[in-house]
Amino acid sequence: MRAIFTLVIICALLLSGCMRWDYGNEEPFDCPGSGLFIVNEGNFQYGNATLSFYNPADKTVENEVFFRANRMRLGDVAQSMSIFDNRGWIVVNNSHVIFAIDLTTFREIGRIENLTSPRYIHFVSESKAYVSQLWDNRIFIIDPRTYSITGTIEVPGMSAESGSTEQMVNYGPYVFCNCWSYQNSIIRIDTRTDEVDARLTVGLQPNSIALDANGKLWAITDGGYDGSPYGTETPALYRIDAQTLTIERKFTFAPDATPRALCLSGDAQTIFWLDDDVWSMPVSASSLPDMPLIPGRQTKYYGLTVSPLTGEIYVADAIDYQQQGCIYRYSPDGVLINEFYAGVTPAAFCWK
Repeated sequence: MRAIFTLVIICALLLSGCMRWDYGNEEPFDCPGSGLFIVNEGNFQYGNATLSFYNPADKTVENEVFFRANRMRLGDVAQSMSIFDNRGWIVVNNSHVIFAIDLTTFREIGRIENLTSPRYIHFVSESKAYVSQLWDNRIFIIDPRTYSITGTIEVPGMSAESGSTEQMVNYGPYVFCNCWSYQNSIIRIDTRTDEVDARLTVGLQPNSIALDANGKLWAITDGGYDGSPYGTETPALYRIDAQTLTIERKFTFAPDATPRALCLSGDAQTIFWLDDDVWSMPVSASSLPDMPLIPGRQTKYYGLTVSPLTGEIYVADAIDYQQQGCIYRYSPDGVLINEFYAGVTPAAFCWK
């Protein structure tokens, strides 16, 4: 009897460590208009990631729309979201899954499973997408029509244990990708062969990239962290010529800076980033700005986006990573328009 009891306890513990999808009655949604999706990470291993939807026209927000539409939890650590082929694609890192949803009803219409630790999905064509990974030296190749894994791209010189690929941007037949955790490079993938054909060494841990209107690739490096086995260095902002894959200019931050969340204006002529405050500068600038665009609130700014239509700035505040985070909406010149609560640890945005 003791052996049977022990076996039952072990099985219960094993099951409790797995992600469970809870099904029930779905709530109907009908949101055909434009708006902003907010991806809320939740807490690692708590399975409390959520998705919010904000309507800028009437300043209304609907929280937990994925759960309410599907009666199913989104999973553990929602990382990012993209829109392609009239579907929303939500990457859930620690649940190893990407959900495809209807943009009007928020209902699930497909999923990609058996991923290592997905970070971002980038669409190359109707039949091909790339998925970057943490703790894997491969980028997965996906067929979005069938939600299936069709292959992988191995990143040369990167070990499987400490591999890390992150954000991706298109430039002609190529895709650039920053290699972040314990890495120091930007790779170029030839989408015709699905192979890495070039690599550029930058500073430690490039955490975000963006491609401006002039064909310049921008990258922020965070410089690692104190005690990191990979070492530390001063964070920097790089401007890279995408055609030649050469560094044109390096802007050095203060040694204690924590720059992240690089993004662009709708016309791709101005870059924005977070570093306690919200900062911005034209892509033609020759030096870093002296003053922030939006001063910080002595809190934890965690995500940033700029409306491609209005130029309004949205900042995600994680507060304490435990309660619902707050989203601040600012005018292009930094005047507060609205604020509202999303989910726990709002981190990423996606414009519909």
